[in-house]
Amino acid sequence: MPVNGGPGAAGPTSRQEPSVPTVNGSAPSAAAGIADVVCLGESMVTFRPAQGQSGGLGAVESFDRGIGGAESNVACTLARAGHATRWVSRVGADGFGGHLVEEIASWGVDTSAVRRDPDRPTGIYFRTAGERSTGTERETEAAAATDTGPESRPGADPDDTPRGEVAYYRAGSAASAMSRENTDPAALADTRVLHLSGITAALSADCLALLRHLTAPRPDRPLVSFDVNYRMHLWPDAGTAGRTLLELARGSDLVFVGEDEAEAAWGVTGGPAAVRAALPEPRRLVVKQGASGATLFERPESADAQSESTRTGADTVTHQPAPTVDVVAAVGAGDAFAAGFLSATLRDLPAAQRLRHGHLMAAAALTVPGDLARPYDRETADRLTALPDDAWATLRIGAGRVTGRGVAGAAGAAGDAGQSVEVVTA
Repeated sequence: MPVNGGPGAAGPTSRQEPSVPTVNGSAPSAAAGIADVVCLGESMVTFRPAQGQSGGLGAVESFDRGIGGAESNVACTLARAGHATRWVSRVGADGFGGHLVEEIASWGVDTSAVRRDPDRPTGIYFRTAGERSTGTERETEAAAATDTGPESRPGADPDDTPRGEVAYYRAGSAASAMSRENTDPAALADTRVLHLSGITAALSADCLALLRHLTAPRPDRPLVSFDVNYRMHLWPDAGTAGRTLLELARGSDLVFVGEDEAEAAWGVTGGPAAVRAALPEPRRLVVKQGASGATLFERPESADAQSESTRTGADTVTHQPAPTVDVVAAVGAGDAFAAGFLSATLRDLPAAQRLRHGHLMAAAALTVPGDLARPYDRETADRLTALPDDAWATLRIGAGRVTGRGVAGAAGAAGDAGQSVEVVTA
């Protein structure tokens, strides 16, 4: 679809993005009365095959229960990394809803703004071990699942990751009833960053109206972070999805989008520069490139998004490759990447370090079977992201271990350069 036209597409605006406040380069305490990041969106109870179970969903006899949701994943990971986070949503007045709230709160997330809906259920989904989070797949795939994925990298190309089966039960869920009228505006305003995703926009007309309101220009809004998260099966048709996601992305200050998502949703090909040309409005744009890493386009705060110079020459462009990862399950990596990037942004770290922190958190998510993984402790992550380029390029990450040149010293462990060392999680 054409990216610059069609109903629902918003043109460039002249708003100025709010800055991300810091206190001596670090986040203010929760006692200051403002969250670092507020995440709004649906979370669901997840069921994945228990250890030793394989095959399609019909062949699996027992499941392990977990939690998962793009926005709550970001909130949990950031909270574990030391930031004050809040999750805003609706869940059913059922056991699954209570479980979700308890589990997310156990990560250190403020769940006081979550509302219980007596008339609608909490969403759930089942997946096989090989289910992947790529947005262009249908809800249920007939391809055979595998117990573990191949060696990969954060945001790996869909064709390089195992196909599996996933069944969602979320139609008419409590979260799909979120609206401007039943969502506390103060819970969304008292924050340095408001993180949203395209998944919420697809849940209902009321959810879409809420996201349109939150991404509309206004002088007092927090920095708006938007992960495109294109899920084809949630939308009535590709054209509606593309136009709506582009509209919301254009109204945001920071956007995360995969190169494959940009092609699927907007028909954009030609690499990160082509994606930026189609989406010049956000001050910061992160294009995730699978095995190639990720590219950040960042415009100076004073630049005007309507000017031709901004679109062609004002960006600072930074690319960072992703480390090699021994993948267990390709689920939740995109959410973890966003959390790592946001964490480093809140700490006012340089562009290369922001991308590397995203890669590290994504790698941690790829090495566990569920949607959530504990991030590396801050000291270890800072040392790893500060490695010289040639040492960073040698990193290989597995479950709880990192191998590469200079890793022993960076992880604070004794040993020869290149030794595989255990890393500490937060």
